[in-house]
Amino acid sequence: MLLCALLAAALMFADHRLTRMEAVRAQLSTVVAPIQWLVSVPSDVLTWGSLALSEQRALVEENRRLREQLLHLSHRVQRMSSLVAENVRLRELLDAGSRHDVPYITAELLSLDADPFTFQMVVDRGRRDGVYVGQPVMDASGLVGQVTAVSAFSSRVLMLADASHALPVQVNRNGQRFIVQGAGEYDRLDVLHVPDTADIREGDLLVSSGLAGRFPPGFPVARVSEVVHDPGQPFAQVTAEPAARLQRSRHFLLLFPPGPEPEAPPKSTDGSGTGDERAAAEEDA
Repeated sequence: MLLCALLAAALMFADHRLTRMEAVRAQLSTVVAPIQWLVSVPSDVLTWGSLALSEQRALVEENRRLREQLLHLSHRVQRMSSLVAENVRLRELLDAGSRHDVPYITAELLSLDADPFTFQMVVDRGRRDGVYVGQPVMDASGLVGQVTAVSAFSSRVLMLADASHALPVQVNRNGQRFIVQGAGEYDRLDVLHVPDTADIREGDLLVSSGLAGRFPPGFPVARVSEVVHDPGQPFAQVTAEPAARLQRSRHFLLLFPPGPEPEAPPKSTDGSGTGDERAAAEEDA
């Protein structure tokens, strides 16, 4: 036990002081990936067993609910198609650029961090799938967080609820922009530096603004749950509830938002032009 404690202390010291430990951690994550997969097998087996042993009545009831949900979603899709077509026409009138879908890959939860003071998880996609550090992650309801470490077969994701995570958002109703930071709780986020006179209300949807360049704009982040005005303070206390189901989701989407456009080559100010332009001019001469 003493030897293990000394070894753990040495590894923590090396991880804190040496930058080369990042590569070592990535290699160790690759080695541990099969173990993480094996740990998730019992849960998958139990899930399969519960589905296989479900009563017929429960299956019929679930089927009925899914049919009603499908009908409701079909109605929304029809309405959305009309709105999308109208939006395209308006953007054409304004000569605005078209918006493209963000490509993605699916991922499944492998494990959660055992540390109660951090909110991180490990998913079953890694470097071989094109995952990179800083990649946005979302579930069926909203943004979950971003990738912070990548190995060959798995990746570590920092969730929105972690106190060290923050991202720029805007109120979907009026476009006002704020910063949302994790509060160390799964069901709570803090909206920072909200002026007491700002137009923000309970129930407002907060979406990603895209200003930081990491999260694509327009994805649901949270919904305002409480706004407290203190007459003696310049800022209101605003809390929000994450749109994503951080404690319940097992399947996620890893987004591949488009990167920044490449910068155009600088134009010469002395009239001589670039090398290619000068070569073309000499050939013409």
